[in-house]
Amino acid sequence: MTRPVPIDEEIILDPKRYIVSKTDPKGVIEYGNDYFVEISGYTETELIGTPHNIIRHPDMPKIVFKMMWDRIKNRQNIMAVVKNLAKDGRYYWVVTEFETKVDPITNEIVGYTAFRKAAPREAIEAIEPLYKKLVEIEKVGGMEASEKYLRGIFEEKRVSYDEYINDIVGNKGIFKAFFKIMKKMFG
Repeated sequence: MTRPVPIDEEIILDPKRYIVSKTDPKGVIEYGNDYFVEISGYTETELIGTPHNIIRHPDMPKIVFKMMWDRIKNRQNIMAVVKNLAKDGRYYWVVTEFETKVDPITNEIVGYTAFRKAAPREAIEAIEPLYKKLVEIEKVGGMEASEKYLRGIFEEKRVSYDEYINDIVGNKGIFKAFFKIMKKMFG
């Protein structure tokens, strides 16, 4: 399957709808809800059995995905603001939270569920310049350089990654309750 060429047109997500996908431990899609299929532009058949990075937008810094994978592989939750790429080249912004699925008998990770909703415009405006800078740094110095830069920002602001994301997405009240409800419904 060829990757779409990004175009500068945003898909505005319905703030009342949610996107859910489930993958195996290697990130291969096993399930996508109807809204995921609709927004991604792929058919369900095209998505199932495909690596989740099929929707990775080139504007996303690699360090963000490394952080996500490091955390979820260690069974730790992480929330992220992510720019995704639809099949037709358009893009859409989401706030994503993950849940790691563990086999109760073997205690092995058997998959991941991602819960996504429309990213608040304020969060996009806050994170987009940072992502652009990280991508520039990665082109010159690799992911290690962007990780050092990112750590420096959080040290300077005296916040953790989680505190920074929670602040820019407004992760409280109804917003926070959304992810708890999604985990109960699809967990």
